[in-house]
Amino acid sequence: MVMILDSVQLVQREFSSIAAQRSSAGGLIGSDGTASVSVSVDAVVDEDQLVSFEVAGQEYAFPIEQVQEIVQLPEHVTQIPNTPGHVLGVITLRNRLLPLVSLREMFGLPAKAFSGTDKVVVVSLGGESGFSVGVVMDSVKEVLRVNRSLVEAMPTLLSHDGTMDEIQAICRLQGGKRLVSVLSAGRMFDTADLRLAVKAGETMMGTSTGSERETVQDSLDEEQFVVFRLMDEEYGVPIEAVQEIVRVPDELTRIPRAPAFVEGVINLRGVVLPVIDQRRRFNLAQADRSDRQRIMVFTIRDVRTGFIVDSVSEVMRISGKVIGDAPHLSDAQKRLIRRVANLEDQKRMILLLDILQLLDTDEAASIGQVTH
Repeated sequence: MVMILDSVQLVQREFSSIAAQRSSAGGLIGSDGTASVSVSVDAVVDEDQLVSFEVAGQEYAFPIEQVQEIVQLPEHVTQIPNTPGHVLGVITLRNRLLPLVSLREMFGLPAKAFSGTDKVVVVSLGGESGFSVGVVMDSVKEVLRVNRSLVEAMPTLLSHDGTMDEIQAICRLQGGKRLVSVLSAGRMFDTADLRLAVKAGETMMGTSTGSERETVQDSLDEEQFVVFRLMDEEYGVPIEAVQEIVRVPDELTRIPRAPAFVEGVINLRGVVLPVIDQRRRFNLAQADRSDRQRIMVFTIRDVRTGFIVDSVSEVMRISGKVIGDAPHLSDAQKRLIRRVANLEDQKRMILLLDILQLLDTDEAASIGQVTH
């Protein structure tokens, strides 16, 4: 049982009793002997969104607006001679060459062999040219929403000599037990070196800059999706529909008489978030909780809801050329899965979901009652 205090009434009553003894307390005490209290509450929480990842056991993040996509590290990287040690080479990503850099090498962290868990975070360096670079990470952790009061500028003591300019801020989470270094893509890289690497790659691979117009047109036809897994299948949802991605807590709070499809609720920064197990929704076999599982947060029919998925694998841009209509197997399936992305070169098929169909009107209304 939690008793909620009315702070305005409490302060008014206290000042009213004081007023009888100190009538000269002007300003706070009105002419009628009651307190004149003005309470200002800023309802808008000032937050930053960050994409966090791990390198050598340390956690870093980029502001989400700098992250274009997240892809698997390909098996083959074309190495470029006479480039700085942290430049791994170039790869082809959707008809353009992308320079790859190693964050381990840049920060002098212990080297390790690449594995299937390594990810490439594609970040924009800003500017009119829209130049991008791929940064190799050990793993991508989550998308964070962080109150700006928890984000502190890099201490002057550590950045005065310019050797740590690439870290723009430190984010203190969990009462300071979890520190996340927020990186600045614009400060980290020498674009001249990266452009030389791309040019050398074009020469080595026999590519021609005459195809730039076609590449630009292809990029205009692309859509960006967050890709997640359930059992052995991959699903995609539009990136603009995903509000955030968080870890599954050790325990979910069960709500009596909640709809059967609601797994429970969690406290997400002071907001009660209903959580649905997507395996159960799709009538798939249940799975034990694991560190790879994530909660993807959407707002569906004005109700903020979290869905548990087996893992979130990447953020990717998919060309409209490889997206087609899904086969019509049932009315329910056709409403939920309307399109399919067929990536023949990667031997992958991604089922693209319409998130509005994850909950119907009655289900959304039932969930709304759980949170009120």
